[in-house]
Amino acid sequence: MAAHIPLAERLRPHSLGEVIGQQHLLGEGMPLRIAFESGQPHSCILWGPPGVGKTTIARLMADAFDAQFITISAVLGGVKDIREAVEQAQSARDGLEQRRTIVFVDEVHRFNKSQQDAFLPHVESGLFTFIGATTENPSFEVNSALLSRAAVYVLQPLSEEDLGRIVARAQGIGAVPALEDAARERLVAYADGDARRLLNTLETLAVAATKEQLATVTDAWLLKVLGERMRRYDKGGEQFYDTISALHKSVRGSDPDAALYWFARMLDGGADPRYMARRFIRMAAEDIGLADPRALRLALDAAEVYERLGSPEGELALAECVTYLAVAPKSNAVYKAWNAARAFVRQDGTRPVPMHLRNAPTQLMKQLDYGKGYRYAHDEEGGFAAGARYLPDGMAAPGFYRPVERGLEIRIGEKLRELQARNAAAPGD
Repeated sequence: MAAHIPLAERLRPHSLGEVIGQQHLLGEGMPLRIAFESGQPHSCILWGPPGVGKTTIARLMADAFDAQFITISAVLGGVKDIREAVEQAQSARDGLEQRRTIVFVDEVHRFNKSQQDAFLPHVESGLFTFIGATTENPSFEVNSALLSRAAVYVLQPLSEEDLGRIVARAQGIGAVPALEDAARERLVAYADGDARRLLNTLETLAVAATKEQLATVTDAWLLKVLGERMRRYDKGGEQFYDTISALHKSVRGSDPDAALYWFARMLDGGADPRYMARRFIRMAAEDIGLADPRALRLALDAAEVYERLGSPEGELALAECVTYLAVAPKSNAVYKAWNAARAFVRQDGTRPVPMHLRNAPTQLMKQLDYGKGYRYAHDEEGGFAAGARYLPDGMAAPGFYRPVERGLEIRIGEKLRELQARNAAAPGD
């Protein structure tokens, strides 16, 4: 009978001592261990990637408190399931045994606001303890009202050592054949921190090895069965944004190796190269700016090359671009100046355009002094009208743009200081 039970279920821990990983939460003196030992369950959100033990911890909590355990899948369930859970919790509370109830909602971020709100009165009344599991950042995906009533525990991907222990445990019950060291290492790397993925793969390999009557799984055979290595990657989730953040910060920090590593990780995980090209254009404008204006042109060229060649040939142009961005001199002076100008305009009044800067396409406008006194810079020495003002009357120079002493902005700064000196020396109006 046991052969028909999935390996992941056969190896599911029955006590905290059997849990592999998450010792930052379950070790002696750690938050969840203290919660288990307190004798008083509390509502919580378990946040972490797939296959790290969220469901297992919720079940163990129910066992520890001898509570009725009700599971709701937010992917398949709805208000009807919530209503049924409430009825079951009331029956358990009002019955002879007066049992507690833990309602476990898997993928809670899939519930909409009204569905999440349906739990609130019952959590507040103590009818049941709510445990939500999510792979997404609860700050964005869980209603603030529900989030304020639940502790958030962050679960981490399992380490290679943790995954190795799981393989050993599966071998200990005779569920998988012997593995060469290289095959074991490849299998652990393939799982990428996900115990469920590891166990499902082990189960598939065991069936295939039995059919071929293999006593030992070799690395070459394993590679043939697994095919192209695919990493766990959520193109729209938390991991995606963490990785693009690491890439952007590596470019900003002028580390080309790190930039190439995170770029390769993004592509390996399934990110659209066109998205990456757009991000590189943004990096060129935000973090390099006028310290090296060629960076923006190169980013645009790389995007065009990718559009012409596609993958994989076009990815080389993107790699060249991200390497250039990483080693280019950095300046966010334009980025800061633009943000400062926008903030100033939002809070400032609508100042009139000075008369000498106004357009005068008609005779009437000229009679009204539109454009009167305007100095055409090309007709003056050095192509610069020293002392002329271009801001609204009465507005002090805000100093939005402050060039940094890096790259081309060194020369830009020198030029601006020269022009400012000429303005200061010019006679007033």
